[in-house]
Amino acid sequence: MARVLSGIQPSGEVHLGNYLGALRRWAGEQHEHDSFYCVVDLHAVTTPQDPVTLRTRTLETVATLAAVGIDPEVSTLFVQSHVHEHAELCWLLECTTSMGELRRMTQFKDKAARSTSGTDAVAAALFTYPVLQAADILVYDAERIPVGEDQKQHIELTRDVAQRFNHRYGEVFVLPEAVIPRAAARVLDLQNPMAKMSKSVDSPQGTVGLMEDPKAIERKFKRAVTDSGEEVVYDPTAKPGVSNLLSILGAATGQEPAAAAAGLARYSDLKAAAAEAVVELVRPVQERYAALMADRGELERVLGRGAEKAQSVAAVTLARAREAMGFLPRPPTSRRGG
Repeated sequence: MARVLSGIQPSGEVHLGNYLGALRRWAGEQHEHDSFYCVVDLHAVTTPQDPVTLRTRTLETVATLAAVGIDPEVSTLFVQSHVHEHAELCWLLECTTSMGELRRMTQFKDKAARSTSGTDAVAAALFTYPVLQAADILVYDAERIPVGEDQKQHIELTRDVAQRFNHRYGEVFVLPEAVIPRAAARVLDLQNPMAKMSKSVDSPQGTVGLMEDPKAIERKFKRAVTDSGEEVVYDPTAKPGVSNLLSILGAATGQEPAAAAAGLARYSDLKAAAAEAVVELVRPVQERYAALMADRGELERVLGRGAEKAQSVAAVTLARAREAMGFLPRPPTSRRGG
């Protein structure tokens, strides 16, 4: 089976868009691939994080992945910082990556532009993190990387870096392929249906947390933005608000968005139907999540096994890269006699 790698940051609450757009697919496809799923906490700290919050959110994100159906007996589920080979390989790759390549990365430009302190105050790690992302992929010989259109540039950089390394030092890295997954639900903000649902706190009423209380979910759908007119019809251009609700309803009930409109005469009916479908969809996930969070010892055992499995692969790749670059092998541990 082809090896697949996907990651998620532990920054902000996992929301309905994450689940319908990616996590549900991860769980459904894990038996088809040699699947590695990583909570990328090293990426999270490219912007300031509260240490207690980061630690809590990392554990919660692991529990969420398990709750949506990622089986640690089938997939390799782990936390990025538990496998030191990521950071070490990142440094080796930075030595073969140019400043010009990193300056062209559009996500850095976008994030730096949003900084209120100016570009000079942005952390260096925000500039170089695409190299860490390349290390995340290359250290596992990952062949297929499911990404959205906005991440294709990062996979292209990863391939460029790997090819340059291989040309300079020999065939060390597998070249990954970006895979644009088959169409999934595009979940938009309930208050701004022109923008993606996001972990950002900019629109708390427009974002539905995966672990949110059912009553709160119902209230958010009740207050969701719709459009002029009265007809419930799927038309993303003319009716973005209504179409977003139909897309969510369809994804939650296994229908095409247009088909989900059948029998719904009023916007209030659509909002109620979407809320009910989402509450029922997330109910078993929330129940599994609560059980996992109640047994922290088991979660830590899952992470221990995941880190061990991940490191058994990563260590081999890193050793191959170190040898190719000309580093001395690590000496065996010596024991002083008594």
